[in-house]
Amino acid sequence: MKIAVVMGSKSDLPKLESGIELMKSFGVEVVVRILSAHRTPVALTQFLNEIKDDTDVIIAAAGKAAHLPGVIAAQTLIPVVGLPIKSSTMDGLDSLLSMVQMPSGIPVATVTIDSGTNAALMALQIAAIKDDEVKYKLSEYRNEMARKVLADDASIQ
Repeated sequence: MKIAVVMGSKSDLPKLESGIELMKSFGVEVVVRILSAHRTPVALTQFLNEIKDDTDVIIAAAGKAAHLPGVIAAQTLIPVVGLPIKSSTMDGLDSLLSMVQMPSGIPVATVTIDSGTNAALMALQIAAIKDDEVKYKLSEYRNEMARKVLADDASIQ
């Protein structure tokens, strides 16, 4: 099981770190790259060609105009999870809209602004379709979340 994480800028990394660690804790191989749709288009295409046969999901994080997830989705059949990054412009809404308003036929599954954890969980859910171990670990992850909420509830009764 392999998931690629591509970000347009090193400044995006703090938003991705929790998700990267979560995926690694599930035993998934994670490849992390900084590649820009605008500044390094040739290197991006080369990378996508390199991973096309052994990667299950790609998380693409970008801010502002946020073309990276769409450019990746246009060049691969690997599912792409877009992670909009909040920037100084429009509080991340510009990034979010760039990802969810993709043209017909080139989808990008998009998660909440700045949520590397949700991007990782979406990628893991996609990967779990063909990996029973990941599916089991996701089930345990959700069960643990439920246990914590119920414990909090019990603590105020």
